[in-house]
Amino acid sequence: MKKLTILAALLAAFACKPAETNAPPATGAAIQINGAGATFPYPIYSKWFDEYHTAHPNVQINYQSIGSGGGIKQLTAETVFFGATDGPMNDEQRRNAPGAILHFPTVLGGVVPIYNVPGTTSQLRFSGTTLANIYLGGITKWNDAAIAKENPGVNLPATDIAVVHRSDGSGTTYIWCDFLSKVSPDYKSKVGVNTSVSWPAGIGAKGNEGVSGLVQQTPGAIGYVELIYALQNKIPFAAVQNKAGEFVTATLDSVTAAAASVTMPDDFRISITNAEDKEAYPIASFTWLLLYEQPKDKARAKIMVDFLKWALTDGQKDASALHYAPLPKAVVDKELQAIAKIQL
Repeated sequence: MKKLTILAALLAAFACKPAETNAPPATGAAIQINGAGATFPYPIYSKWFDEYHTAHPNVQINYQSIGSGGGIKQLTAETVFFGATDGPMNDEQRRNAPGAILHFPTVLGGVVPIYNVPGTTSQLRFSGTTLANIYLGGITKWNDAAIAKENPGVNLPATDIAVVHRSDGSGTTYIWCDFLSKVSPDYKSKVGVNTSVSWPAGIGAKGNEGVSGLVQQTPGAIGYVELIYALQNKIPFAAVQNKAGEFVTATLDSVTAAAASVTMPDDFRISITNAEDKEAYPIASFTWLLLYEQPKDKARAKIMVDFLKWALTDGQKDASALHYAPLPKAVVDKELQAIAKIQL
């Protein structure tokens, strides 16, 4: 009877294995793999790790949503097996790591300006220059002439603007600053592009969750979060003017358009903010999973390679329901080849 029970369990595990993978066997001791990093992709990573655990009950992938900066630090310190970031590691960060770290894009997402303006029911519109001036502290009232010009006919109160930004090292901040630095030389020189910056104005909150909550609780507030956090929390978010001069709302199609003409480099580190396409939402980005090229723990590495292959293929079907854009096929094909660099 015991042998029959074990056989049944094996057959069940095999039946729910994700398609087209060389999955690790579903028997043996339980294996736990720990990762940490960006809050931007947390909703889809959480779903993926749950699905993978269902298919492979002996594998538990734990992920701490602590921000991209924290994920990079913990991966560099080797306190986690994998990291996640929305801002690719810079050359200095890569040099400081104890081994070569590979970047693997997993999905595309958009960062949106959210706001809480009492009495305003129309969707607001912002140019990048106006957003930059708000975050530089130059625009302090909701009825400022610059905001009014971009929102004709909208009732804008003479309310103070409460600027909210991330307090932790954040890939969402990286994407936000990357866009604003491209459209505002003043912003580039005073704030710059990084996962952590010195803010000239505003108050900080931890994670996309923290920014969402603080904006909701603060009349007159403005903040920036990944699209799914605005949708899940039913927070109004603005259309943003793109490089072609169009005011575009973040949607799956407009985020996808931002990557339409991308030429992906071999190391996958690329910025797609302020894209050329007329339909493109301008504050869009890939998000990356980070793995060591020469991992010390081969057993865990084999599992993460299998997981990554599944996430890049079958797992992409989960993206749209969670308001992420799936990866372009050309990017997936390039990544599936690059996975071979991981020395198992």
